[in-house]
Amino acid sequence: MDQFAGGTHAGETGEGAKLYTIGDLAREFGVTLRTLRFYEDRGLLSPRRDGTARIYDARDRERLSVILKGKQLGFTLTEIRAMLAEERSGNGAAMNLKLSLDQIEDQIRHLEQQKIEIEEALAELHTRRAGVAVAA
Repeated sequence: MDQFAGGTHAGETGEGAKLYTIGDLAREFGVTLRTLRFYEDRGLLSPRRDGTARIYDARDRERLSVILKGKQLGFTLTEIRAMLAEERSGNGAAMNLKLSLDQIEDQIRHLEQQKIEIEEALAELHTRRAGVAVAA
């Protein structure tokens, strides 16, 4: 595909659907190329190949958006994969991070516990730093 010869810009197919290179998506979403390849290795993204180039379409872009939203909310890739699989088995509506009330409540509890643990770790590190500064 000539439009990808430079590998730095999105192209259009004959049908008008946008196509993206790995670099396009990495820049747009602020992730590394390695992250996108990792998601592909885990079966979360499945770009087409043109030689060694990965070609992503609008569906891949939308999936990446959902994956990153799930990560932002603290879900594991396994949980996100399950959510995407449920979405795929649905009626073909636009992809979204559909969460049940139970999932939301569980995740809130999980994140609140992590917050407590982080605050405790920070308090201990601040105490240790103060002790090291006094000893120096």
